[in-house]
Amino acid sequence: MNQPLTIIRTEIYKLSVPLKQPFTTSLGTDHAANNVLVKIITDGGITGFGECSPYMPINGESQDTCFIVGQYFAKALKGKNPLDIATCIQLMDSIIYGNTSIKSAFDMALYDIAAQQAGMPLYAFLGGNNNKTITTDYTVSVGDIDTMVAEALNIQAQGYPAIKVKLGKNGKTDVERIKAIRTAVGDNIPLRIDANQGWQVDEAIETLQALSVYNIQHCEEPIAKWNYLSLPKVKQNSPIPIMADESCGSHHDAERLIQLQACDYFNIKLCKSGGIYDALQIVKLAEAAGIHMQVGAMLESRLGMTAFAHFTLCSPMIEHYDFDTALMFSDDPITGGITYDSNGVITVPDAPGLGATVDEERLGKMEKSVI
Repeated sequence: MNQPLTIIRTEIYKLSVPLKQPFTTSLGTDHAANNVLVKIITDGGITGFGECSPYMPINGESQDTCFIVGQYFAKALKGKNPLDIATCIQLMDSIIYGNTSIKSAFDMALYDIAAQQAGMPLYAFLGGNNNKTITTDYTVSVGDIDTMVAEALNIQAQGYPAIKVKLGKNGKTDVERIKAIRTAVGDNIPLRIDANQGWQVDEAIETLQALSVYNIQHCEEPIAKWNYLSLPKVKQNSPIPIMADESCGSHHDAERLIQLQACDYFNIKLCKSGGIYDALQIVKLAEAAGIHMQVGAMLESRLGMTAFAHFTLCSPMIEHYDFDTALMFSDDPITGGITYDSNGVITVPDAPGLGATVDEERLGKMEKSVI
């Protein structure tokens, strides 16, 4: 039986990396990933890493808020057993409501420690098997139609299995955007769309019906997340499957969406759920309800993406993967972790835990807090 461990030190870092080019959705434009790293050190010589990529328009957090709130968590968790993940999660929830991004970074580090202590890669610790091919799509930012077409053609040329297109800036123009992209790339590559809450209810229905001729795999979050009571109406009138993203944060959200029969898919993001612990509960609910899933990301580095890839292996009903944003970084700060192979294929490490770290030299250049 594994001996208990004790958290003796936590280091919190600000990780900022410029993107190769601006990334635009209906919610805004990002020029850099402004993330937070968490490094939890135990008395048993095991160290766990976690990362979050807060996004103010979705979860109300920033790099600065995560950096401060993380210090509250670090102080409370000092001296605690990191292997008792449930108690650690409950403690963080008792300290502050919400703040799911920074909670997910601590959660990730705790799972990294627990899987290392068990001598298992994280996916195996979660009860999964490395028995399916994970392939990421790649995303086209919303904007000028000609620019979007050029981006889509470039993605196709690189061999990605699917193209994800950001929409949500005027439904009629969005139809023209997809029409132009489909004409350019042909009929063989799947298109996925994400409105990021950008449409009104009637606009969403009209737009989705108009887009039905362009072979769209699914549409993420067509309307405002607060308007989830209208999502069933959109689903019932849409020829394109609906995927709940921003409206599906916690397992409570997932349960509500299931009761409403509001969507065909869930898009799970650890930064919305607060981490792996709650996301596993979403998976159980989805499996019982027959709802298939995607695992997505914000602007995490390969560290966060590695955790997400491990997590996808916990259920055969997780069938879509949106892990492209780390490829948009101008610099890769991560040692180990997943590898991006040709045609969007991702290889998950078999080392104990996450199998991803950040070296001390790189950490030494970041703003940090040590508890």
